Amino acid sequence: MDNDLAKLLRSVIREELEPVNERLERIETEQTGLKQEVQIVKQDQQTLRQDVQIVKQDQQTLKQDVHILKQDVQILKQDQELIKRAVLDTNERVIRMESILENQHRIIELLSARSIEQEALIKRIK
Repeated sequence: MDNDLAKLLRSVIREELEPVNERLERIETEQTGLKQEVQIVKQDQQTLRQDVQIVKQDQQTLKQDVHILKQDVQILKQDQELIKRAVLDTNERVIRMESILENQHRIIELLSARSIEQEALIKRIK
């Protein structure tokens, strides 16, 4: 009888524990699923960290490029100012040369007229 009672108790306990065991199995299955999802989230987080690091590097590169461009613009401005001065100086020289050429032309015309007068005078004297 003790044996039968033990079997009966085991049977009753098994029946009573079966829903608990099923529930535990579902919880373990869900826990495994959650662990997998957490692992995926961790991988995604690591990918995001890498992406952020790449963006930071790109940003630093852009900052360096902008700095170089600013320096280049400053140099271009200085060069432009030098070119502007050279053009103004050249314009002033051209104006002075034109003035000198006009004066020389007037002098040549005057000398030419005097030469013609002197030749005419020499012809009259002869």
